[in-house]
Amino acid sequence: MKQELNILMVDDHPMILKGYLATLKNVRGVDFKCVDTALSTDSALRKIHHSKSDPFDIVFLDINMPPSTNGRLLCGEDLGIVLRKDFPSIKILILTMLNDNYRISSLLKSVNPNGFIIKSKLTSQKLEEGLKTIIMGDVYYCEIVGNLVRKRITNTIDLDSLDRKILYHLAQGEKTKDLPRIVPLSMPTIERRKRKLKYLFDVKGDKSLLEQAKERGFI
Repeated sequence: MKQELNILMVDDHPMILKGYLATLKNVRGVDFKCVDTALSTDSALRKIHHSKSDPFDIVFLDINMPPSTNGRLLCGEDLGIVLRKDFPSIKILILTMLNDNYRISSLLKSVNPNGFIIKSKLTSQKLEEGLKTIIMGDVYYCEIVGNLVRKRITNTIDLDSLDRKILYHLAQGEKTKDLPRIVPLSMPTIERRKRKLKYLFDVKGDKSLLEQAKERGFI
């Protein structure tokens, strides 16, 4: 890790970003060369691509982000997956309000973040502690996430990006019959995936499926 760090903070709530900035100003023993913010996944990706000559070291990542303009990124999770694939040297600190055990497990698997803090438990001290832990090359989990990892709770709701796209578009009011023009899958495959999703969430109808998926933070 270089001496002067470049940080990008991704969240669609300006007041939260201001809080992070205020905390970083009071962090001792760490020099920041650049601290930038992004209110959308589109803005975040642009800034990350433009910083290749002097890349970001750490990205603070919110999960409940609006979809990208091209629809390829439905939330912060998709941005995290892109970062892991295309920019593996960037360390990711997830900061989210999501606290469902299955959703947390899913994010740990799909993004494999260097740090994970639930916002409802976030304090300036914990943010500083998490940041310094990540800088040192260790993994930082808040108590809720750490307990989940230690208990090794098996994630029985394991969704890929296509499953999440199906749920997202259904939640936006799209009809199942129209999904093949939006999601790159055939109708039989979409129907098969919907049956699997209902099984995973232990529900019968589409309405109950969307309610459970939303309650658990998958949409």
